[in-house]
Amino acid sequence: MQELATLASIVAALSVGVISPGPSFVMVARVAVASSRIRALATALGMGAGGAIFGAAALLGLQSVLLAVPALYAALRVLGGLYLCYLGFLIFRSARQPVTMVAAGGEASSRPFRAFWLGVTTQVSNPKAAIVYASVFAAFLPASFSLGFAAALLAMVFLVESAWYALVAVLFSSSGPQRAYLSYKSWIDRAAGAVMFGLGLRLVTSAAKP
Repeated sequence: MQELATLASIVAALSVGVISPGPSFVMVARVAVASSRIRALATALGMGAGGAIFGAAALLGLQSVLLAVPALYAALRVLGGLYLCYLGFLIFRSARQPVTMVAAGGEASSRPFRAFWLGVTTQVSNPKAAIVYASVFAAFLPASFSLGFAAALLAMVFLVESAWYALVAVLFSSSGPQRAYLSYKSWIDRAAGAVMFGLGLRLVTSAAKP
């Protein structure tokens, strides 16, 4: 019973952070409006997998390692920020390129594995998310817990992350948002690219702060 209460507390705390807008939200939304629902849902699953990776790292004591080696955390912020800047640059550069909407079942089911991997890499490129997971786990995890509890916790992390971004994928891949995207593609891509680049740049510059 105590483990169930702890699990519920961790899931509730993480859910608040998951729904806050960030690089993952921008990426899933853009894939949804610019490509297909299948790719967007695959990206959402990738976000869930990335969250589970952070959860596993937190269970293994990631927070202690990063606190013990500040230079490692700074390096992770720089690398993650540069990757987000790179994604933002690619989105911004494609603003003037025409887009062809992928029909259901077309283009090898819209290459869902590539979209899944994009979700994973986007999620894990933000080391601040790792700190959020580590902090929440440190605050709520008991001194000792069973293997079953750890497995259930990682499964819930995957479900929470995937469910939220799947909702984003479904909403933004509907006909209304897609029509709006096609009508204002250049402006939307520039805005999305600028936001992604700005988030990455902020992450890089924050690495220089103590």
